[in-house]
Amino acid sequence: MTILFHEIVYGPIHSRRLGSSLGVNLLPYDGKLCSFDCIYCECGFNRDFRTKTKLPDRDNVWAALQDKLQSLQEEEAKLDVITFAGNGEPTMHPEFEGIIGDTLQLRDRFFPTTKISVLSNGLHLNKKEVFDAMKKVDNPILKLDSAFDETARRIDRPNAASYSVSQQVERYRLFQGDFILQSMFLRGSFEGSVVDNTTEEEVSAWLALVRSLRPREVMIYTIDRETPARELEKAPLEVLREIARRVGELGIQTNVAG
Repeated sequence: MTILFHEIVYGPIHSRRLGSSLGVNLLPYDGKLCSFDCIYCECGFNRDFRTKTKLPDRDNVWAALQDKLQSLQEEEAKLDVITFAGNGEPTMHPEFEGIIGDTLQLRDRFFPTTKISVLSNGLHLNKKEVFDAMKKVDNPILKLDSAFDETARRIDRPNAASYSVSQQVERYRLFQGDFILQSMFLRGSFEGSVVDNTTEEEVSAWLALVRSLRPREVMIYTIDRETPARELEKAPLEVLREIARRVGELGIQTNVAG
């Protein structure tokens, strides 16, 4: 079943990787807007969820987030993280930098120990305002599903003709290790082509990039919900744990979600 978020602020929900998470959706509530079109995306394929709805403006995001945080504070709720994710790529919002600034202020007022996370495909880090905003959050979580352009294009399907893994890696390098790398591992097929980034060739090349980037944490995960590409399979938990073990040998913290 496809999952779309119909509010600006939703939850808190329990995240496999982040704990008690209050979600923020900066994308349309009735569709999807993303610069990737991942074959495993729980929000479905871009073509199936086109929207003409406007993005929420900065004032609306402020109001929704303030109301929710105030309510949670009054309830004495536990809140580990405020997470920007939702129906696509949050950094595509034209007011992303300002919204992050607002969120930092609201967080400090209501839940000063709560972290702010952004789940991003990293494609828009070439924009100074996006990079600057991502540097301000506690957890910039950046995607890297393969070390090979062909595999990354098959799994993530970026809409930029100029996309390359090496370009992404150079953008990530600007964080000087102060970021979290997030990688989806899966197997199966899509449109008649084999999809498998768990092979030794794939994992070894990916590990070489991890060694080069030295993020402070690597999130290793696999499919959890129904995917729009029907012939995909979860990577076995023992495979994820073995990948994590090899990352651990590099002295880098891992988080595994099978």
